[in-house]
Amino acid sequence: MPENGASEERDIIYIPDEDGNEEAFEVLFTFELDENDQKYILVTPEEDSGDGEGTEVLAFRSEEDGDDMTLYLIEDDKEWDMVEETFNALLDEFESDGEEV
Repeated sequence: MPENGASEERDIIYIPDEDGNEEAFEVLFTFELDENDQKYILVTPEEDSGDGEGTEVLAFRSEEDGDDMTLYLIEDDKEWDMVEETFNALLDEFESDGEEV
């Protein structure tokens, strides 16, 4: 269970771009949808994290095989709607928790 505090450790993953260069992304949320038994991961570019303005959030369907994780683009509109709804609920919950200082 992560501790709340200034020394909170961030989970970073590296995703190759179209040129094969690995880019660092901070993991925001991971969750599983009961509707389709799929796992999802929401990330933001590491260099964008912290300023809070115009932060890009990317969502992928993920599959794990031991220590290896494979990410897939979400191309189905129905699947995307379910992910977006869950993300918004997680974001609302996170913001509510963050305001209780």
